[in-house]
Amino acid sequence: MATNSGPGYARHPDHRVVVRPFRGRVVVDAGGEALADSRGALVLEESTYPPVYYLPRGDVRMDRLVATSHKTHCPFKGDASYFSIAGGAENAVWSYQAPYDEVEAIRDRLAFYPNRVDTIRAEPG
Repeated sequence: MATNSGPGYARHPDHRVVVRPFRGRVVVDAGGEALADSRGALVLEESTYPPVYYLPRGDVRMDRLVATSHKTHCPFKGDASYFSIAGGAENAVWSYQAPYDEVEAIRDRLAFYPNRVDTIRAEPG
């Protein structure tokens, strides 16, 4: 039984959140450089929202990111912390350090806002 279950699931049992491996490569560009290049991404599909790619930190240029004090809460995923791109967009990247059990797979991975980077290319392969 889940010990850290998201409260949103009890309130909205029909809400769909699916996390699965992405078979291919995800590249994120910002400011004319590749910030991330991963063949180990997960794709999270939630309700009617566009898919979100969560990348391992080892595949992201962490030296180009700056942690911020910004936080948000999702009743299905948990508390998110944020990073800005050095010299670029603020709060452009988020991560769940302690996600709810239902989405444990995204723990410590990073996701990028598409409108705060140049491109997110997901190349199936």
